[in-house]
Amino acid sequence: MTDTQLPELSGRVALVTGASRGIGYGVAEALVARGDRVCITGRGEDALKEAVERLGADRVIGVAGKAHDEAHQAVAVERAMEAFGRVDFLVNNAGTNPVYSPMAELDLNVARKVYETNVISALGFAQRTWKAWQKENGGAIVNIASVAGLAPSPFIGAYGMSKAAMVNLTLQLAHEFAPDVRVNAIAPAVVKTKFAQALYEGREEEAAAAYPLKRLGVPSDIGGAVAFLTSEQSAWVTGQTLVVDGGLFLGAGVH
Repeated sequence: MTDTQLPELSGRVALVTGASRGIGYGVAEALVARGDRVCITGRGEDALKEAVERLGADRVIGVAGKAHDEAHQAVAVERAMEAFGRVDFLVNNAGTNPVYSPMAELDLNVARKVYETNVISALGFAQRTWKAWQKENGGAIVNIASVAGLAPSPFIGAYGMSKAAMVNLTLQLAHEFAPDVRVNAIAPAVVKTKFAQALYEGREEEAAAAYPLKRLGVPSDIGGAVAFLTSEQSAWVTGQTLVVDGGLFLGAGVH
């Protein structure tokens, strides 16, 4: 995005976790495209710097760190407040899925790591943005869940379990943070990212055949959904999980 293409500033600020690439980057791109300023986080400092440059360093800052690290959570929110003076929107996208295993053989320490990164970190960021800005000024939170949290998904059960918890976390926060902060979730099916590569690499056409829309998702599909859920067009929507799946559930579940 060049300077000549940048829209006027909206006056709103978003914090997007896990946004150096993939879905998180697509979300940040959509929010910058409508004029928001954005703080993005990610584990790799070099990848984060590259993402900031591509998105526009005059409107985007990056804070490197691990999502489950409470010190990183604190620094990310502090940096956003220092740079932009507000955090209207939080998008909890950071996540991990380090294992493909049936539940009966799942390493419990791996399960703990998945839950810590995918769920507890989201709660931590939500607590901090609430206290720093949203409690007094309002805003919106979007949690990136998954269709794996809504139906059984062979071999990614730990991930699905954590994403089901994200859906419930969304309900809890929507109830407690109302009326001034709306909290919703998005449940994507397979989106073409490095994170999900193992689910479609070398068999994309076969994987896409299960979808009525005959394609896998791309990050901008999720970016558009987040833009909607953080806009005035969704002002009466809270506590919901928006399934963005190319019609996959029309075929009765996750494949």
